[in-house]
Amino acid sequence: MNELVIKRDLYLNKLIRKKNNGSIKIITGLRRSGKSYLLNNLYYDYLLSEGVKQEQIIKLALDDDRNREYRDPDKLSAFLYSKIANETDNFYFLLDEVQFAISDKEIKSKEPIRLYGILNGLLRLKNVDVYITGSNSKFLSSDIATEFRGRGDVVHVNPLSFAEFYSAYKYGDKYDAWDEYSTYGGMPMLLTMETDEEKAEYLNNLFKNTYIKDIIEKNRLRGDVAIDTLIDVLASSIGSLNNPTKIAKTFVSNGMNVSDKTVSTYIEYLLDSFLIRKTARYDIKGRKYINSPFKYYFSDIGLRNARINFRQQEQTHIMENIIYNELVMRGFNVDVGIIEHVVRTENDKRETKHLEVDFVCNKGNQRYYIQSAFSIPSAEKMAQEQASLDRIDDSFKKIIITQDRTKLWRNEKGYVIMNLLDFLLKENSLEL
Repeated sequence: MNELVIKRDLYLNKLIRKKNNGSIKIITGLRRSGKSYLLNNLYYDYLLSEGVKQEQIIKLALDDDRNREYRDPDKLSAFLYSKIANETDNFYFLLDEVQFAISDKEIKSKEPIRLYGILNGLLRLKNVDVYITGSNSKFLSSDIATEFRGRGDVVHVNPLSFAEFYSAYKYGDKYDAWDEYSTYGGMPMLLTMETDEEKAEYLNNLFKNTYIKDIIEKNRLRGDVAIDTLIDVLASSIGSLNNPTKIAKTFVSNGMNVSDKTVSTYIEYLLDSFLIRKTARYDIKGRKYINSPFKYYFSDIGLRNARINFRQQEQTHIMENIIYNELVMRGFNVDVGIIEHVVRTENDKRETKHLEVDFVCNKGNQRYYIQSAFSIPSAEKMAQEQASLDRIDDSFKKIIITQDRTKLWRNEKGYVIMNLLDFLLKENSLEL
């Protein structure tokens, strides 16, 4: 059986650009999203292809029981420095799952963590380049970037995009791949599994035995009932406006006394672990943010679907979630756009209405307005989808993405209408 190869060029190229930049490359992201594969396979092979000798590349997986002695900081330090054979050659340290070198005592007592001191010490050597991955309750990424005193360079790895998934999919065409991806998502291990039962069990086990367990351990929660329920509430309402007060009322209606403050805190825990993402509303005409409510999306649609036992398979919301993740993966800051406009009622009164632009995407001097429309079968539907876009008075590009099997075209207003799979599979799709 041939080894599964998944192209992750976006992240590989980020590491290549950061090579020998004097910082520790911290590879973070949702657990099981492919961080170790990126470092130990793709980047390792790249270094070899550039003529770096094997003895100059020191790979150490601290989650491997055969390397357990190096979980002791003193032995780890001695081992790493022993591999620096001279002061002329460059040496590359690829350290995987480094949280195993952080003791529970250090966490509980809030003592200085020796691992960080060791890694910072290596940075003083001009011929050493350090790359690390880490996860779980001892090493969630929001904690670590500050530990390296401005000398940590973060590369955030997401679950597979649709293009990455399709590059390794062997069971049909792009439409078959979409059906699979929109149901089970982009956790890389799924590409090795054949049955629906196996995939569903894998995703559910990830939630129970990895993600929730990590959140409980890191934040010292007493149990998982409230956090479990919160995940279910968010999974059932992706793409809908939500806030802690509204969610707390859902808890109360189900006989659980959970305050909006607790809900807000737990949402932060989920954001911190990369399970979900939050996007704010932006008043396009007023050029200001609206603080609440927010929209929440899951970092992987398969994990979301698994939480609700694959019951709510509304393609409109699933498509919206996947488009959002794609835009974030491409490096955009993504907001929900709001357009206020005044209409006259039947009684000739003025009434303020709010129209929504699904995504306002910004990166540098680039901006795109994007609508997600499952299908546009009629002129009436087209008018509905572009109503908010019609009221934007700047000249930035306006795009409607649909699952209709259509080639890219521009309507009489200059708006681009694009097929969903074309958007996902073409790297420069927003520029077409």
